[in-house]
Amino acid sequence: MRTMPLEIEDSSRSARRAISSTGYFCLTATLAMICSAIPAAADLRLCNSTASRVGVAIGYQDAKGWATEGWWNISSQTCETLLKGAVPSRFIYVHAVDYDRGGEWAGGNFLCTADKTFATRDVKDCPQRGMKRTGFFEVDTGEAKDWTIRLTDPEASAAKSN
Repeated sequence: MRTMPLEIEDSSRSARRAISSTGYFCLTATLAMICSAIPAAADLRLCNSTASRVGVAIGYQDAKGWATEGWWNISSQTCETLLKGAVPSRFIYVHAVDYDRGGEWAGGNFLCTADKTFATRDVKDCPQRGMKRTGFFEVDTGEAKDWTIRLTDPEASAAKSN
């Protein structure tokens, strides 16, 4: 199978515009009132920027240990929230499969997966538990609480680098 390129987008960093000191004060006061009433939205999202449908599984460590979940079926040119709330750990592990053209996004970090929708704990003894041992690539979120991963076509990636 061919390995696909990916692009990681840190959605926690955004462009800032210059605002006058009076405007800044009013904006700050307004935002403080709004933010105190609304909980902060932080999610782990995956955007499929390819021409194909993809299946995605993720792995991460949380307070209970290793967790692996899948499969999200994500249409071409769409984004999906995989986990609601703050990103559970600095490192997120991703495995994705291109349903339409074949190929996968994989890596050297092995976690357990199943053929159908699954959620499991632990990364040991996958075959003995009736699961597959699957390679995932690592995403370093840098401790961000909100993160977006973007899968891209090989052709798009090559075009961007030129």
